[in-house]
Amino acid sequence: MFHGWENFFVVGATAGATLIGLLFVAITVGAGSSTPQGLIATRAFLTPTLILFGSVLFECLFVLAPWPSAWPLAIILGLSGLAGLVRHIHVILMQRKVDIASLDRLDWTLYSAVPALGYTSLIAGAAGLIAGKSFAPYAIAGAVTLLLFAGVYGAWDLTLWIARNRDKT
Repeated sequence: MFHGWENFFVVGATAGATLIGLLFVAITVGAGSSTPQGLIATRAFLTPTLILFGSVLFECLFVLAPWPSAWPLAIILGLSGLAGLVRHIHVILMQRKVDIASLDRLDWTLYSAVPALGYTSLIAGAAGLIAGKSFAPYAIAGAVTLLLFAGVYGAWDLTLWIARNRDKT
């Protein structure tokens, strides 16, 4: 079912793994600015960004594995999408409580709607795999792309926040 998609998912896995490493570098650079407010912000913004990159890596690796049928992959991706969506709802509620920066409507859209859409697309792709529909690889690739984009945006905002608040400690 994923014939011809191998390069896309290899690039997705590589991007997810590389961005996880770069996120650790950014946090190491900003480690001196740990304040109680910074720790709350870490839980609200850093951890979800790390989870987005980890999800991309996880999904791409599972798609690339040689499965005997589409069912095991569909179950894993469907459960991953469902768990991600539930976790993301919790993250949205947590982020709304944290008052570390003024976030505009675009920020909240990219922090809230884009990952939710990505996880929903993953669930739809898993259902499509079970049903043998041709849209399934596109839905899963769309989910990977959305989650990767949301993670990059979150990492960028986090890096800017660290740079701006580095001297305030």
